[in-house]
Amino acid sequence: MARPQRIEYEGAVYHVTARGNERRAIFLDDRDRERFLRVLGESVEWFETRLYLFCLMDNHVHLVVETPRANLGQFMHRIETAYTVYFNRRHDRCGHLTQGRYGARLVEKDAYALRLSRYVHLNPVFTAAARKRPARVRIALLRQYRWSSYRSYIGSEKPLAFVDYAPILATVSSGPRRRAQAYRRFVESGIETLDAAFLEEKAASPLCLGSEAFRDRIRTLYANLVKTTPRREDVAFRRTGTRVSVEDILAVVCGRLGIGREALLRRRRDSFDRAIASRMLCDHAGLTQRQVAQVLGIGSGACVSQHLRKLAGQMESDRILRDRVRDIADEIHRISENNKSLK
Repeated sequence: MARPQRIEYEGAVYHVTARGNERRAIFLDDRDRERFLRVLGESVEWFETRLYLFCLMDNHVHLVVETPRANLGQFMHRIETAYTVYFNRRHDRCGHLTQGRYGARLVEKDAYALRLSRYVHLNPVFTAAARKRPARVRIALLRQYRWSSYRSYIGSEKPLAFVDYAPILATVSSGPRRRAQAYRRFVESGIETLDAAFLEEKAASPLCLGSEAFRDRIRTLYANLVKTTPRREDVAFRRTGTRVSVEDILAVVCGRLGIGREALLRRRRDSFDRAIASRMLCDHAGLTQRQVAQVLGIGSGACVSQHLRKLAGQMESDRILRDRVRDIADEIHRISENNKSLK
C-alpha cells in the first residue's frame, strides 16, 4: 500500500525510518556505518536541520529530526544519494539500496519526543537474539552499542557535533547537571517494562505520533494537502544513486568556481577549491579518498581527508561557502538525474 503524502512545515519534528531493499543490510561493516554518519553530519550542516538522535541497525536507520526550513525531502535525498553512490561502488553493486521511500511521521514535541527517543535508542536490544538475554546483559549491550546517539546522551562518550541533545534532555525531570543520568534511567527502565501505551499510540496513525488532539490536527492538515496537491509519487529515498563521471564533476566545479582545470592540480593557500572538488568526487563519483588524491594530484588519501575536515569546519561559519558548495552539489545532482532518464 502506498504511503501517504508527507506533510512538511517549518519547525516540524519527524521520526524518519529507512529500510534496506527486501530488508537486506545497508551496512556491511563499520566502515559503512562511519561513512553514513559522515554523510549524516554533513547533511545536518548543509540543510540547517536539528538532529535529535539516531540509531543505525544492520538493515535500517532511525532518525529523529527537526526541520526549521521545511526541507526534509532535500535533507534525506542528499543522504541517500551520497551514501548509495558510495555503497554501490564499494560493494560492486547497482540499483536501489533502500526499500521504497523513507517513512516520516510528525512527532508531537516534549513528552512524545522523549518516549520516542527511548524507543529508538532501545532498538539494538530488541532484536530477536538480544530479547533472549537477561536484562543486565541487555543493559550492558545497550551501553556498549556504538552506532546510535545513546552513549553520548548518557555521557559515555563525547557529544557529537551534529546531534542536538538539548530538546530531549530538557524534557527529563531532573536538574541540568543530572539529566544524563536521569535519561539513562528512563531509557533503561524500558528494557524490562515495555511501554505498551506508547506502542498503541505509535500504531494509531500512519501520519504522526502524539496525543489525540495532535492526531486530529494532523489529519486535517493532511486532508487539505490531498485536496490542494496534485498526486505524484514521492521517490525521494528510492533513487538509485547514479554516479556522475569524474570529468563532468570537475567541469561543474571549475565552472562554478570560475577556475581552470589546472588550478585544481596546484596547492593554493587559503583556497577550498580542491577540497570542494574532493567532496564532490567522493559523494557523486563514489571515489575513495585515495582515488581522489590521484585525480587531483594531492599527496595521499590522508591529505584529502584533512582537506575535507577543513572545508566542513569552514562551512559551519561561512554561509557563502556553504551555499556555493550546495549549488555545486545541486548542479551535479541534475546531471545524475539526466543520466538516469537517458538509460
